Amino acid sequence: METLDLTSFEKALNSLFEVIEVYNSDKNNLITRDSMIQRFEYTYSISLKMIKRYLAKSAFVFENLEGMSFNEMIRQANKMGLLRSNLEKWDDYRQKRNLTSHTYDEEAAKSVVSIIEDFALEAEFLLTSLKK
Repeated sequence: METLDLTSFEKALNSLFEVIEVYNSDKNNLITRDSMIQRFEYTYSISLKMIKRYLAKSAFVFENLEGMSFNEMIRQANKMGLLRSNLEKWDDYRQKRNLTSHTYDEEAAKSVVSIIEDFALEAEFLLTSLKK
């Protein structure tokens, strides 16, 4: 199987870990919080693209990869050992990602921030799995 170019995913994930560290040193800094939310948003998006690319390049034949639902994609990635968590957890990340356009709402921002560290660990697991 042809290897995936994981450069953008790795850079996004490193950027996310970097801002998590800064945020954890001062959780009252709203600029850092907002930056962390934005970095979560694009790292999440890239992670899904990488899963889809991996599925497309794998030895498995998918007749209609473009028509594959989010749930089917995550279940298949999980079956292939790419993820450490199940569909329920990834659906939570997706729901939080959908809240990112509402970060002006304090409660929405807090809700998104609450899962970012866990997501970063999940994305790190995915990256490691894709490198194998």
